Amino acid sequence: MFKSILVAVDLADTTSPHLALNAALDLARKYDGRIHLITVVPGFGESVVGQYFAPDAEKKAVEETHLQLHAFAEEHIDAALRDTCVVGNGTIYQEILDAADRLEVDLIVIGSHRPAMKDYLVGPNAARVVRHAETNVLVVRY
Repeated sequence: MFKSILVAVDLADTTSPHLALNAALDLARKYDGRIHLITVVPGFGESVVGQYFAPDAEKKAVEETHLQLHAFAEEHIDAALRDTCVVGNGTIYQEILDAADRLEVDLIVIGSHRPAMKDYLVGPNAARVVRHAETNVLVVRY
């Protein structure tokens, strides 16, 4: 049922990414699936803030994040279950959706904090992924 699973992780969050990953790993083992990991470096090159960074700062951030994501994958996912590591650059929810389409995954697994009042007005990334994904989405609360 779930042969190809995309798991969104926030490498800066050291307390909760394992909850979503553990749920995905359970499903991958049950359905003989494979795990794709994605993390996103928010785009800052074209914003007002971007003018305060060196011209290659965003590229360096993506390259460093790619190394960190691979290390995370090797540490937390058995080689038999591990597939690709994707580092998006731009809007978080859009990068997740684009990767899900490109990789043709059966399931997106994403963690989400319990909603605060501001989330009802603005909408977190998890909610946007759920609304716009063309595949199944599992939201793991933490």
